Order: sequence, then C-alpha cells, then structure tokens
Amino acid sequence: MGKIFSSLSLEQREAAVILQIGTFLEYFDLMLYVHMAVFLNELFFPKTDPHVASLISATSFCITFVFRPFGALIFGYIGDTFGRKATVVITTLMMSLCCATMAMLPTYAQIGITAAWLFTICRIVQGLSSMGEIMGALIYLTELVKIPERYPIVTFIGCADFLGTLAALAVATAVLSLNMDWRGAFWIGAIVAVVGTVARTALRETPEFVNAKLRLKKDLEQSNIDNTVVLKENIIVNEKVNHKTSLAYFLVQCSRPVWFYFVYIHCASILKHSFHYSTKQIIQHNLLLAAIEFLAMVFYGYLSYRVYPLKIVKARLIMVSVFIIFIPYLLFNITTATQLLFIQALICIFKPTQTPGAAIMFVHFPIFKRFTYVSFLYALSRALMYVVTSFGCVYLTKAFGHWGLLIVFIPVLIGFKFGIFHFENLEKQAGHYPNNKYSSKVIDVNLVGN
Repeated sequence: MGKIFSSLSLEQREAAVILQIGTFLEYFDLMLYVHMAVFLNELFFPKTDPHVASLISATSFCITFVFRPFGALIFGYIGDTFGRKATVVITTLMMSLCCATMAMLPTYAQIGITAAWLFTICRIVQGLSSMGEIMGALIYLTELVKIPERYPIVTFIGCADFLGTLAALAVATAVLSLNMDWRGAFWIGAIVAVVGTVARTALRETPEFVNAKLRLKKDLEQSNIDNTVVLKENIIVNEKVNHKTSLAYFLVQCSRPVWFYFVYIHCASILKHSFHYSTKQIIQHNLLLAAIEFLAMVFYGYLSYRVYPLKIVKARLIMVSVFIIFIPYLLFNITTATQLLFIQALICIFKPTQTPGAAIMFVHFPIFKRFTYVSFLYALSRALMYVVTSFGCVYLTKAFGHWGLLIVFIPVLIGFKFGIFHFENLEKQAGHYPNNKYSSKVIDVNLVGN
C-alpha cells in the first residue's frame, strides 16, 4: 500500500487524501439514516400495519435514489462545464446543510405529517448531493493519476465510501446502545461535512480537463470565424458517446444496488421477523458486515495494482453466479442468525460490481461528456434498481418465498456479464488488455474519449 502512494506526486497524494476524507464524510452522512431507518421511520412516519410499514420503509429508502438522475444532470453539467473541483465542494456543503436540518427537525408526534414531508425532502437533497460527490471524486482521480496507480487509488475512494458506511453504523450502534440522543449523530455528520467542504477548496482542477479546456480556448482564439461554428466543428466538444458503451456501463451499475438491498435491508427484515432481532442487534449485525465489505474492497484495491482490474471483476462474477442459485434454498433452511451472516458475508466479499475496474470504464467516455454521462447512468441505475429491488423483494418473496429473489438476481447478473465483456472488448481493441499478468507497462489510456 505504501508503495502505491509513494509513487504518486505530492499533489496527487494530497488530492487522494482530501477526496477520500470527503467521500468518507459524505457517505457517513448519507448512510446514517439508512442504518437507523428502523428507528427513525417510527419517529417521522405514522404507525401502521407491518405490510404498509414495509412499503413506507421501502419508499423512504428509495426516495433518495429516485431523484439522483436529476442531481446527475445538474452536477454533470457543472462538472463538464466548470470543472470537477466545483462539484465536490458544492455537494459536500449540501450534505452538511441537510444533516443540520435533520438534526433540528421535529418528529411526527410533534407536527404530524409535515415532519414526514420535511424529512423526505432532506433525504432527496442528500441523494442529489451524493450523486455529484462520489462521481466527482472518482473521475477527478481517474484524470489525475496515471496507470497502474490509478486503479487502486480510484478503488480506495470506494473504500472511503464503505468506511463512511461503517462509521455510520458504529455511531448508530452507540446511539442505541448508550441511549444517546439520535440528533447528536446528525450534528456530528453536519460538522464533519463542513470540515470536508473546507478541505476540498484546496484541490486544483484535473490536468486532463484543464488541457482540454485550453485546447478549446486556443481553437476559439485562433479562429477567424464565429465561435459557434468553431464549437460545432471542434472534435473534442462534439465527440460522440457510444450508445453500446453507455448501455454496458448502465448494466454494470445495476448490480450493486441489488446486493446492497439484499444484504442490509432484506436480510435485516429476516433477522427482525424470523430471529426476533432488535434494532440494536440488527445494526450490530450490519456493522460486522460493513467491516467485512470494507476489508474486501481494500484487498481488491491493492490487488488491482498487480492484476488487471477487469480480470478481478470477471472472477468475482463467476464465483457469485454459482453461489446465487443456492441462496433461496439456503434461506429456507437456515436456523440461526450466524448462518444468515455467513450468506451475507459471501455476498459482501464476492458480489459483482465495477470495483476495481471503474477507472477503465470512465476513459471510454469523451472528456466533455464524461461527467454527465457517467454520473447520469450511475444515478439512473441506482434509481431503477433500488425501486425494483425494494418493492420487488416485498411482493416477489410474498408470492414465491425466497425463490422470488432469483427473478431479480438472474437478469442483473446477465446484464452485468454483458457490460463487463463489452468493456473487455473495448480494451482489447485499443490494445490495453493484457494477455497474461498485468504489469505497469500497460499503455496509459487516459485519453480524450474512446
């Protein structure tokens, strides 16, 4: 790990640390509600029967992600027009304001349904800001760091995401175990987000984006014709996005929401109703899973420095594809929470996601459209799949038992396989896909577009 960071320049190391800290803080704030949802939904939403309560829980969980595509369009435009730095500063500030608002918000018992609406609005704004933050950080480092250090450095941003989730779970556990005021947790989130905002103002714009902007400015200055004509004819500005590449990236992104919901939300319901776990016990259970997932991410990040990332992703896909088929049978036959923990842990370790191949996928999108397309496809996949998975799990498992999960799992795995093989073919066509062991001699693909 030290070798990876020591090979970076001072500017790259500072940027990596600042962005990792910022992502940690951002996802601490975002996931604080997710892992306290069982407790907080009782405070901000009306009490009802278990089935309706499940639907309310699914709605409150999904609402954050449904509005993410709008955030992607807004911050995608800012990122592709004004730069990557602006997005990561603005979004962190938005998250801090939402946390402060939630910390002060009256409960349903105090002001009725107004509390539910205000709480939902805060979750929507958090979803919008998180969209610009995570993609801004990932793209920033993709454009700043060279191969092979780029792969682990970008992956470690995802590790910061998981570490933020882990910290949120730890705080949630402390709140419930020590009977602390839950509002204090959100005040902590607001304060740390402000710290992250200030730290990110020290970032510089990425060289690749700056160089592309300078080339465009030079073309405009040297032209004797109308600037509108120059923009229409400029190769960099008008480079087309490959629709098949967009579809492939979308299908890859559809995977993670399914596994996240299954592990942390669906299985929490099993713990509650089948093993009579309390909210405190569920959070402690999930805390252990988050730690396992974080360690797996760190391992994949380190491994990507030595093994070509897409090969790692494909290996995980193969292992999970075999295991997934047996999940319904296993769920029908488990008798202890420990057995469920084992199933969840295997999913956390081997679930197929873009990690650690995200940086490879980004560079196949044009520089001035990269942020908008990548973030919008990311957000759209999250919005669609969290809705499908949340409500699908409620109705499909009610109709078919645990076998209903395969109706969601299998199509997602097929789509993921198509997406990964598409990017693998793009890398082979460009001459970047190694036949044998990955080495640092692989040609840098930090190009403008495809």
